[in-house]
Amino acid sequence: MTAVVERAARGRIAAPFLALIVAQTAHSVEESASRLFDVLLPARFVSRLFSDDPAVGFAIANGVLVGFGLWCYFARVRPGHPSALQFAWFWTALEFANGSGHCMLAASRAAYFPGLATAPLLIGASVYLARRLSGTARLAPPGRA
Repeated sequence: MTAVVERAARGRIAAPFLALIVAQTAHSVEESASRLFDVLLPARFVSRLFSDDPAVGFAIANGVLVGFGLWCYFARVRPGHPSALQFAWFWTALEFANGSGHCMLAASRAAYFPGLATAPLLIGASVYLARRLSGTARLAPPGRA
């Protein structure tokens, strides 16, 4: 991408990307408070990688996830690094799947599932970011998208 296109793309995605990371932070808090690691085996497994106490391990794992999201924002997306769009698409897909997964798990149980309350934030923020990212392809001159 040219420098002009990179600046235009950065302007289109920086705030929506940060909103997605903020949504993930809220989601992580909800998952911890509702003890997702007690009801979902993969969450328990990841928690135990970081600590013998699943609550502590889950908090650490989610801190690492949010920290990585913030690094992506400050080191890649906000400054318009050449890899910014790839990181933004990665997070878009990850958080859409995350939010959708919580909705499907709750629907399969016909009851609340930890993370359900903030899942719509993840879905909404990821869809909005995807729409903004899709618009960045139109910014590039032909043959450069």
